[in-house]
Amino acid sequence: MSRVIVTLLMCALAASIDARQLKLPIGKPDSIKFAVIGDSGTGDQHQRDVAKQLTERRAQFPFEFVIMMGDNLYGSENPKDYARKFEEPYAPLLKAGVKFYAALGNHDDPNQRFYKPFNMNGDRYYSFRPSLTGGVRFFALDSNYMDKRQLDWLDKELAASGSDWKICFFHHPPYSSGETHGSSVVIREQLEPLFVKHGVTVVFTGHEHFYERIKPQKGVTYFIQGSSAKLRTGDLTQSELTAKGYDSGYTFMLVDIKGDELSFQTISQAGQVIDSGTTRRIEVTTPEGERPVTTPIPKSRGSSPAPARPRGQTGRDQAAPAQPGR
Repeated sequence: MSRVIVTLLMCALAASIDARQLKLPIGKPDSIKFAVIGDSGTGDQHQRDVAKQLTERRAQFPFEFVIMMGDNLYGSENPKDYARKFEEPYAPLLKAGVKFYAALGNHDDPNQRFYKPFNMNGDRYYSFRPSLTGGVRFFALDSNYMDKRQLDWLDKELAASGSDWKICFFHHPPYSSGETHGSSVVIREQLEPLFVKHGVTVVFTGHEHFYERIKPQKGVTYFIQGSSAKLRTGDLTQSELTAKGYDSGYTFMLVDIKGDELSFQTISQAGQVIDSGTTRRIEVTTPEGERPVTTPIPKSRGSSPAPARPRGQTGRDQAAPAQPGR
């Protein structure tokens, strides 16, 4: 009798594991596969739990790189901090050759851009193509200091990219239902016209310590992924902007792009899928590049990004520090 019970329990456990695996994005052949984390640099157990889930999920969904939404290192930033808050939690991924591409958050020293594992190449803002044949280009921005030079650079780079998918990622969310910060209206006014003009379909941000998927605004889907090590429980107000929100656990995202489709799943530190879906690339169809707003925009509580430390105009204006971390 006991043997039968043990067998049934093992079958139930196997079924549970299979169910979790079936919820993973189906890795299409030759697709672009990546993960998204934000506000991740605490070095605590929450960060390690998310990192462990990332590592385990990669066995079924072999993503090749991770994009980081800023606040990559909280507190001090000496070599030991780079090790404790980045290198150690993600050691299995780094050893497997997974690349990390960082954007700067309001808690980050701008000299992080010289840290080689963040792949910023000394620049505050930059772009990269993960594949020469995938039709995708990513644009990492510095929303702490959105000066004219950066906006002109983005306008030019988006126009010349020649990519089907143009994906931007940075720290401060143009749209948010958070009580603490809310929408970064100044950032929205600066960036959204360029997104619409050049056919940007998806934008990833952080800053808010929860997960939120915003209903498409002018054809752009905005994701807030700011709870990969920080969490502000109960801070998310389900507004008319919210397609899906989650502020009761730590999260990361897995994303798959093939052709005109982008599939995503948002997963908690406990391994639960809390959001998933597919969005399609939208062409700019009018001479002005305008796309309709599909959701009413509520009055925002926050009107600007957090104050930034003074920094230069280009991505290479400060001397590199002594090797921060290994």
